[in-house]
Amino acid sequence: MTAAKTISTETLFRPFTYKGLTLKNRIVMAPMTRSMTDAGIPGPENAAYYARRASHEVGLILSEGTVIDRPASRNDPGIPFFHGPEALSGWNRVIEAVHAEGGKMGPQIWHTGSTRAGKWEPEAPVESPSALVGPGDPRGVAMSEADIEIAIAAYAEAAKAAKELGFDVAELHGAHGYLIDQFFWAGTNLREDHWGGATIEERSRFAVAVVKAVRAAVGPDFPIILRLSQWKQQDYGVKLAADPAEMERWLVPLVEAGVDILHCSQRRFWEPEFPEIDGEEGLNFAGWAKKITGVPTISVGSVGLSGEFLAAFGGESSKVTPLDNLVKRMEAEEFDLIAVGRALLSDYAWAEKVKRGAMDELSGFNPAALAQLL
Repeated sequence: MTAAKTISTETLFRPFTYKGLTLKNRIVMAPMTRSMTDAGIPGPENAAYYARRASHEVGLILSEGTVIDRPASRNDPGIPFFHGPEALSGWNRVIEAVHAEGGKMGPQIWHTGSTRAGKWEPEAPVESPSALVGPGDPRGVAMSEADIEIAIAAYAEAAKAAKELGFDVAELHGAHGYLIDQFFWAGTNLREDHWGGATIEERSRFAVAVVKAVRAAVGPDFPIILRLSQWKQQDYGVKLAADPAEMERWLVPLVEAGVDILHCSQRRFWEPEFPEIDGEEGLNFAGWAKKITGVPTISVGSVGLSGEFLAAFGGESSKVTPLDNLVKRMEAEEFDLIAVGRALLSDYAWAEKVKRGAMDELSGFNPAALAQLL
């Protein structure tokens, strides 16, 4: 009996270059909330955590979410800041450590909006477009016009700081039901002013304004990534865009505002975004975003693992799964980069092992890794 042929993963290790960003391969470390900073200040252990991945073949590292300068921009006290001298000094140590290992990195710039993450409460009231966590779930205060303008400026200041510190890119977190996404979502944006509306393009005005402000702050050549999702942590079944035409009305204005790369989050990367559409070979979210906008995209979602990441927070382990489907899609250029989360969380050498073809050395995901900076 002939042994099954091991598929080549060479396509995952092709260089990638776009608008001044050059990566040695197509593997991205996905941003993953760790909540392991002291008073919001990254320390030596945080720097070492990222540097280990850089030294083991990860092409681009995206940091855990790190928040802008707003009074209630985080929903957990361990989430790092990306503002203020102490926090920025900590992030300077992080990027220096990553660069020393030959890596590339960008911070994920974040505001958690009105979302909950346990019993902890910030000192200031949480803010969102319409004082809602989700449909019919009130919390905090609706942002005033002044609040919105200050928040937009805070995103821009954080991105400017990223460039000044020497980061290679900056990612804006516009997914998963957090602040930017709460503006996108009709269920949480009931505003009747300029920042609301019945259509996705109207509700995208906040995100467009953020992107334009960031682009003005960092100049024309610094790469901007925007992370987006259809699903929300408040409701996994939500679709902001019901079909490709609506997706075009959502995404194209964001690209025109200055986004270089779209990071398209879905729970399982192999699932087609619009399965009812014939003739498109089951394109996923990142595939459709690339087809519609023409810009490079990052896909993500349970790469190399049997379970999906939300279940991990409930204590569910995952087994190793083959990378054949991923390789096939990458060879077809459905998307350009692939973000890996939990596999890299529990094994900092995952990318190096895949490059060597040492698939038998890969291990599944143990949720105990969530409590450690391995």
